Amino acid sequence: MKKLLVLSGISMILTSCSVNYGGYPIRNPYPTNSGGGNAANTEREYNELIKTHKPETAEVLSDLLNNDDPGNPRTSISINNNSACNMVVTISGNNFFKKIPIAAGKTGYTMVFKNQNYNLSGMVCNSRYQSNKFITTSYSITLRN
Repeated sequence: MKKLLVLSGISMILTSCSVNYGGYPIRNPYPTNSGGGNAANTEREYNELIKTHKPETAEVLSDLLNNDDPGNPRTSISINNNSACNMVVTISGNNFFKKIPIAAGKTGYTMVFKNQNYNLSGMVCNSRYQSNKFITTSYSITLRN
């Protein structure tokens, strides 16, 4: 009888643990490219983002012209799109997430905090790009298909 009582107690404790069975959905803290990873889906995402994207032109130019001021806690990332396709680059890091639409043959850019790891990813035509970089000063990459 004592064993039955102990087993039923353990069973009740285990079943009362917080388990997500059809409850609230578990969300990824950083959205991913939900388009399935092809050029057509990237083009759709590009067209949606370009409507609301506000480039940080003045801040990035100031960062580049001031030779990466050591007193500034932020620095710039520039992405040159030398492909024939529009693209969307996702930059994510500690408390940072941004999608940058970049037209074919153009450059996209943003400001990020220094001395942090960032994951850069996107589709260049039908090729996936993904890189993890520790950013300490202004950083520039060129992508092509």
